[in-house]
Amino acid sequence: LPLLPLPGHPRLGRAPLLPLLLLLLLVGPARPISFQLPGKARKCLREEIHRDTLVTGEYDISAPPGSSTGPSANLKITDSAGHILYAKEDATKGKFAFTTEDYDMFEACFESKLPVGTGRMPDQLVTLDMKHGVEAKNYEEIAKVEKLKPLEVELRRLEDLSESIVNDFAYMKKREEEMRDTNESTNTRVLYFSIFSMCCLIGLATWQVFYLRRFFKAKKLIE
Repeated sequence: LPLLPLPGHPRLGRAPLLPLLLLLLLVGPARPISFQLPGKARKCLREEIHRDTLVTGEYDISAPPGSSTGPSANLKITDSAGHILYAKEDATKGKFAFTTEDYDMFEACFESKLPVGTGRMPDQLVTLDMKHGVEAKNYEEIAKVEKLKPLEVELRRLEDLSESIVNDFAYMKKREEEMRDTNESTNTRVLYFSIFSMCCLIGLATWQVFYLRRFFKAKKLIE
């Protein structure tokens, strides 16, 4: 049955609900990443993350079937400058968290310490669940500390998500302005270089004409 508006309250239209529905669709939980890690191999995952962003992660390394030594791998998380944000030797299962200082490319590398062996040795299974921004916040703890109701928690979550989307669009706009300025600067330099090249060619052609004319006059081929 259709919902009837309450007395004194206008009927809500569909248009104001569209942004809220879009935000609810974007809030879906992120899925962990799983991959096989062969013996003496190294695999890395890279992701670009904005500045002042909370990053949390949980990893689980499972031993290959039939192995008596158990899982054995090293985990290292670094930025593009090589700064180590998290490192763990003989990692099997654990969590990590850090806050980014600047927009950068971050890399999480898993390096197996198991020997390759002579036969076909099963690979280790690595599962990584990495979250950042709104996904990394623990809203259950926030609700307990601030004594928020479930609806207030969802509103806080949507507020943080909308702020994250606005920041993403602001960064994209900034990048677009920088790229536009770079294109305009490049076009100006190319134009000036083209004009300079044309002037050089015209000057060289003029010099060749006068030089050949003097040469032919000296040889008395022309008057």
